[in-house]
Amino acid sequence: MATAAQGPLSLLWGWLWSERFWLPQNVTWADLEGPADGYGYPRGRHILSVFPLAAGIFFVRLLFERFIAKPCALHIGIEDSGPYQAQPNAILEKVFVSITKYPDKKRLEGLSKQLDWNVQKIQCWFRQRRNQDKPPTLTKFCESMWRFTFYLCIFCYGIRFLWSSPWFWDIRQCWHNYPFQPLSSGLYYYYIMELAFYWSLMFSQFTDIKRKDFLIMFVHHLVTIGLISFSYINNMVRAGTLIMCLHDVSDFLLEAAKLANYAKYQRLCDTLFVIFSAVFMVTRLGIYPFWILNTTLFESWEIIGPYASWWLLNGLLLTLQVLHVIWSYLIARIALKALIRGKVSKDDRSDVESSSEEEDVTTCTKSPCDSSSSNGANRVNGHMGGSYWAEE
Repeated sequence: MATAAQGPLSLLWGWLWSERFWLPQNVTWADLEGPADGYGYPRGRHILSVFPLAAGIFFVRLLFERFIAKPCALHIGIEDSGPYQAQPNAILEKVFVSITKYPDKKRLEGLSKQLDWNVQKIQCWFRQRRNQDKPPTLTKFCESMWRFTFYLCIFCYGIRFLWSSPWFWDIRQCWHNYPFQPLSSGLYYYYIMELAFYWSLMFSQFTDIKRKDFLIMFVHHLVTIGLISFSYINNMVRAGTLIMCLHDVSDFLLEAAKLANYAKYQRLCDTLFVIFSAVFMVTRLGIYPFWILNTTLFESWEIIGPYASWWLLNGLLLTLQVLHVIWSYLIARIALKALIRGKVSKDDRSDVESSSEEEDVTTCTKSPCDSSSSNGANRVNGHMGGSYWAEE
């Protein structure tokens, strides 16, 4: 029985680590077991160290948000309180839960007659009730401050490491003598830390603030983890370091714009968003396809030739470029609105609720809900306000 069970298992294991899939022609795993400088050649088992490290990063994040990010948020005036609670009302609650969260004019008028409330008071109640389900600004600030800190630190480390690397100045060096390119300690730590961070994001995505682009981000994390893991196993780490650094340069700018947004530093937020947009477009629609994809698709073909995992990795890189185009479209929409309104408007990738609605709720709490002002529910202030930028 044991022998019969081991047969399919060993067959699966052999297929999973097939040399014909992972390595170029006439190269075997045994060739990569020999001595080399630094950390030797990449090993598949190195990937296993990522999971305890990812758990450690998540634990550090909890400490960071509790003891660093939260005090910073309170210091700049972000309140430690949840959204205003709508007054209990069984009829309105039933409509909200069972029918619609956004009642139209006809339904509002019917509810007004049924409850003997004016329409604005009912609109105010629905805004307050919708915002009850939203996370407080303090939570969003802490989350963004953690990501900003990590992205900035890892980018600084990456650019410092790459500055002294020959393939940063001559990208064809990514393929010279491939796959016999030994790991240095700096390259190993850079790779493993990035992979562990994205695994921690993969796990925490289900507990973090929910965004409209949740599915896109889920695919993004899967593609990123796949790319980092596969490129490490088949030793395409030189090209991998360039890709990671290229993405990190715009990521920390996006988180910085979010932080300014939550702190209500509107001018700083607008400035950071403009810088982020420019960097994103240049790196994701310019440098990435014409520098990175050019070398992984064409220069590598010329120098080492294609093989099975080469096709898979380039397929993942092209999938990543499709995501870049989608996000660039969303950013361009925001930029167009900014040109029209003169300020950065609501992010099309943000929560369903906009900042203008949050501010209207604040207005409702400061004045009675049954005041006679006409269209408080429909004001748009043209700012980013409390809307939050979805992550790329």
